[in-house]
Amino acid sequence: MSDSPLAHTVAALQPRARTELAELVAFKSVADPAQFPRSECEAAARWIVGALRADGFQDVALLDTPDGTQSVYGYLPGPAGAPTVLLYAHYDVQPPLDEAAWVSPPFELTERDGRWYGRGAADCKGGLIMHLTALRALKEHGGVPVNVKVIVEGSEEQGTGGLERYAEAHPELLAADAIVIGDTGNFRVGLPTVTATLRGMTLVRVQVDTLEGNLHSGQFGGAAPDALAALIRILDSLRAEDGSTTVRGLAADATWDGLAYPEADFRKDAKVLDGVGLLGSGSVADRIWARPAVTVLGIDCPPVVGATPSVQAGARALVSLRVPPGTDAAEATKLLAAHLEGAAPWGARVAVEQVGQGQAFRADTSSPAYASMAAALQEAYDGEEMQTSGMGGSIPLCNTLAGLYPDAEILLIGLSEPEAQIHAVNESVSPQELERLSLAEALFLGQYAKSRV
Repeated sequence: MSDSPLAHTVAALQPRARTELAELVAFKSVADPAQFPRSECEAAARWIVGALRADGFQDVALLDTPDGTQSVYGYLPGPAGAPTVLLYAHYDVQPPLDEAAWVSPPFELTERDGRWYGRGAADCKGGLIMHLTALRALKEHGGVPVNVKVIVEGSEEQGTGGLERYAEAHPELLAADAIVIGDTGNFRVGLPTVTATLRGMTLVRVQVDTLEGNLHSGQFGGAAPDALAALIRILDSLRAEDGSTTVRGLAADATWDGLAYPEADFRKDAKVLDGVGLLGSGSVADRIWARPAVTVLGIDCPPVVGATPSVQAGARALVSLRVPPGTDAAEATKLLAAHLEGAAPWGARVAVEQVGQGQAFRADTSSPAYASMAAALQEAYDGEEMQTSGMGGSIPLCNTLAGLYPDAEILLIGLSEPEAQIHAVNESVSPQELERLSLAEALFLGQYAKSRV
């Protein structure tokens, strides 16, 4: 960690960062009213409004986006003639899944073994705290040297596209010279990393129907078409024997030529059980950064407890398909729907409904802003050189911003390194990473301002 006055200021701000992160984590801001009250998201958004106003932001506003959620916007003016930097984070979170599997309550920030645990601690409430800490540190050292716009999304995890459509309808709002997306992470704790590519995604709900109603499995089983069995066959058709994704018409043979991901490291990061093999072929980086990947996120069918001896008349599943840069997500959606419909056995009726979609993204890592970020990360990480990796996840807004502002330089950093276990139980953030990345962002803003003079 740097020993500069700015670094000491960032370190002194960490207790405040922890307090505010705890307040944010306490909001159960899952942007799905079927799981948590909408009021939780609204309360989190109001908290952010208050924080931005307290830090001197102007034009702070709650944006009612077309998907029924709220994003938060604020503007902090810098010196006359300075460039404008947009800082992005999102306050909505994934549901906690099995709360009983959490060692500590998911919506209560808890320190344990040198990490802070809580849903959203890394993804991505910690990203907002990173932005605020960097700006506060700069204010104590001569002021923020750029104009700053902050946008905090309210439905990123749902993939429902509210902010993308709002931005398209108000293209002047988020215009900037550089954009820092604070929603990715380092390849490993202590290894400064920018993300060069994001996979796009499509999310569909598939419904299978075969009967007018459930039937007694003893009386009719063996001849009556079982909708659940049909759904299982359809879903199984999405994978080859080695587990690789096979959607008819969708290319799945690209390779990754950047940072390698050793298989042993991946097995450890993913917590793969001994004796269980990985899916697919090619390198790990090929499989998670350069090729499509299908995941069955959920199935509606009778639970084991309370199940009756019945042939099921209907069943449905939620299916996610990640696609690499170079593959159009809309076209992938059409191919996936056609595959699911075409794989139906026994003439089963299949209906596919699109739930969410986002395009893949590839950053221009040769841009001047990346040189500024490389220098900032190297200083914040005691001489460690910046690495470039891919990320298998999706941030749909990135492609929207790239389309709206083709001259803007887009950088992706964040707190979601492997130990963070984002989207899983016991999500956590490393306070050391929060401190170093807050410093790196502050240094970047200073470097970037100088580079634009």
